[in-house]
Amino acid sequence: MAAPKADAQTSYRLERTIPATPAKVYEAWTQAEGMSRWMAPADDFTVKVHCADARVGGEYRVEMLNPEGGRHVVHGSFLELIPGKRLVLTWEWETNPAAGNSQVTVDLAPEGEGTHLTLTHDRFPDAETRDHHAQGWTGCIGRLAQMFNA
Repeated sequence: MAAPKADAQTSYRLERTIPATPAKVYEAWTQAEGMSRWMAPADDFTVKVHCADARVGGEYRVEMLNPEGGRHVVHGSFLELIPGKRLVLTWEWETNPAAGNSQVTVDLAPEGEGTHLTLTHDRFPDAETRDHHAQGWTGCIGRLAQMFNA
């Protein structure tokens, strides 16, 4: 089955400056310890990274628990890894299969003493799913930036 064509309905893009070097931001995306510190939409979530095998074809699995006990588990595999510059991974919710199998691309570029991060999440099945993920990514990337301000 062919992947859906990326368009405004099925794609989301977020740009943010992160106060850390591209190498440090890349580490936060590819190492379990770093991922567990930011990969949830809000500070009151508990994050457990079950695996983060950062190599092409390697898998990751992240479990997020909200304060009400809601469980959200996402998993996928790394498709492309260029240290300090780019990573591409598949994204699939175990706890919400209707959201489909989408793809996340993260591009990193030096910006002053920090990093310009561009996140593109595409192949959503519909605009509603895209919008739900937009809210989540806004929180996650905000927490990623905050992680380096601590």
